[in-house]
Amino acid sequence: MNKSQKIIWIIALVVVIVLIGVVGYGYFQKLTKEVKNPIATMEVENFGTVKMELYPDQAPESVANFIALANRGYYDGSTFHRVVKDFMIQGGTKNGDGSTGAKLSDLKDGGEDKEYSIKGEFIANGVNNKIKFEEGILGMARSDFSQYSSDLTTESYNSGNAQFFIMTKENTSLNGNYTSFGKVTEGMEVVHNLENIEVKAPDDAESTGNTEVSTPVNAPKITSIRVDTFGVDYGMPETLTPFDYMSWMYKQYGIGGSTDQ
Repeated sequence: MNKSQKIIWIIALVVVIVLIGVVGYGYFQKLTKEVKNPIATMEVENFGTVKMELYPDQAPESVANFIALANRGYYDGSTFHRVVKDFMIQGGTKNGDGSTGAKLSDLKDGGEDKEYSIKGEFIANGVNNKIKFEEGILGMARSDFSQYSSDLTTESYNSGNAQFFIMTKENTSLNGNYTSFGKVTEGMEVVHNLENIEVKAPDDAESTGNTEVSTPVNAPKITSIRVDTFGVDYGMPETLTPFDYMSWMYKQYGIGGSTDQ
């Protein structure tokens, strides 16, 4: 091997070493780079700002769902329609009484104009979510159809949509039975101010038997909720077909045909 060939081999060796170093450094950065959890900022009219850290490692479907709805403006103008002192405040419904939810068209462009649901991410539903319902925890509201039949447990567990609640006090009975997916990091005093607003029993309490005193006299309005994902795309949640309670009821009583009025 002559001198020129030796020089070429040395240059080639140096280039290979440099490339290995660059690639190795890139992998090192990727492995050691801290990925920040998403931070949701909620503005409540006449009350102030609440910041919440979301936990996609514990409840990825719920976090993706919340981010998509929030950043498309779904929650803007909605209210806290249920407030229970020393328990939680609940919001995220457009009509103000908690009877309707978000639609696929609220979730993404080109989505159908029909409601959906997402999987409940908690231990009773086969998801090892370790976040306990302490003060400040953000949870996903869901329905409880099991009060009508013990066969409707799965339908109850997978009935989450857009409504959420924030704990104002620890409640261990929710642990493992509801999806916890975030926590208040700033503005807990705002949450406590919200739980102390004037409330009343539902207008239909006498006829329905629901005597819970939780309906705000003047429901606090959510001006906006926006989520900073720090450049991470959390995608869309896997949506499910929501349980059709009315059709199920008609079937129980042997009533056939369409349920349309």
